[in-house]
Amino acid sequence: MNGVIQLNKATAVVLVVLGLGCFCFSPLAPALNPPPDGGYPNANTAEGGGALDSLTTGSFNTATGWLALRANTTATANTAVGAEALRDSNGDANTAIGSGALFTNTIGGSNTAIGANALRLNTTGNYNVASGFRALASNTAGNYNMASGFMALSQNTINDFNTAIGAGALFFNTADENTAVGAAALLNNSTGDSNTAAGSGALFRNTNGAHNTASGFQALSTNTTGNDNTALGFLAGSSQTTGSDNIYIGSFALGLPGESNACYIASIFGQTIANGAVVLVNQSNKLGTLTSSKRFKEGIKPMNKSSEALFALKPVAFRYKKEIDPAGRSQLGLVAEDVEKVNPDLVVRDKEGKPYSVRYDQVNAMLLNEFLKEHRKVQELESTLAKQETSSAKQDAAIAQQQKQIEALTTGLQKVSTQLELSKAASQTVLNSP
Repeated sequence: MNGVIQLNKATAVVLVVLGLGCFCFSPLAPALNPPPDGGYPNANTAEGGGALDSLTTGSFNTATGWLALRANTTATANTAVGAEALRDSNGDANTAIGSGALFTNTIGGSNTAIGANALRLNTTGNYNVASGFRALASNTAGNYNMASGFMALSQNTINDFNTAIGAGALFFNTADENTAVGAAALLNNSTGDSNTAAGSGALFRNTNGAHNTASGFQALSTNTTGNDNTALGFLAGSSQTTGSDNIYIGSFALGLPGESNACYIASIFGQTIANGAVVLVNQSNKLGTLTSSKRFKEGIKPMNKSSEALFALKPVAFRYKKEIDPAGRSQLGLVAEDVEKVNPDLVVRDKEGKPYSVRYDQVNAMLLNEFLKEHRKVQELESTLAKQETSSAKQDAAIAQQQKQIEALTTGLQKVSTQLELSKAASQTVLNSP
């Protein structure tokens, strides 16, 4: 066995040497004969029945396939590969690879179509890119569109600046400036503008809704006509239908059908932290926290009687309307319009300047001030009472001392009286002696 291996190795060495010798010493290979066909003037190349059949002065064109670039006369820098690719075109700098790609293009330029029937009906549209079977197949005059995937942007005709990546993405689109990345993303969109969908099925049912942004599997998938919604996460906002100006952040932040101006952020409820600050939102939807540091304050002075406005407030019991709280739970609080009459500074206002809510944090500070005022009064009363009790105790001690003195005097008087009685009796006895 070893001998066979050695023999094979030797044979291989000989063959390699012979091969190198042939390579090194063989004469140069002759040019192809016969030469390749399709070499035409002005750097044009054509291969296939009817390819570049109408060419006059056009240059740098390549047509491979039956009727490829058949109608081209003066256009330049086109490449058509496939039967009837760029068949009717006389535009410049187009690239069509696939049967029927850019089939009816006339004067549209700088288009790229890769795939059977990609950009098939384009006539005057420019700067479009289509990759995939029937991608941008219905486009006629739309510009700056990009479609990559089976039937992506298939129904787009005259609209501009759309991007669709994924099978069926923006399939029915007839609007501008939409971006869809993912299978069936924005599939049913028709006239809605400026939507962005990233994720399989994102904004799937959207038809007329505009300015929506959905990122995640089936995010905002049931939205149809709602506008200016934002959803981020798996199934985020997937229950939304016709509402507008909503924000959904987090997986399964589903929302409610038809709601507007709602904000959902998952993974907050039930999460407890030991330290932090209350988050507030203003009428411009800016989030923030309050600060109590002296570094951020000026004009600091005691509240004094300012807090006495509390005594004019009217706490009430109430229920929110059903569209806010379907359960109709009983609530306790204040009415902003009533509070405004007492102290306008205690009211939070909406964008139109109307009373919207109450600054309960300010009410709490006022309550604290009134509590401290009452506490000081109680302390003063207790101090006065203590002084009175001390004075009373001293008076009681003095009275007790006086009482003792009186008792001592009384005792002394009684002794003196007794002695006087004894002395008087003795005198009478002496007087009455025979």
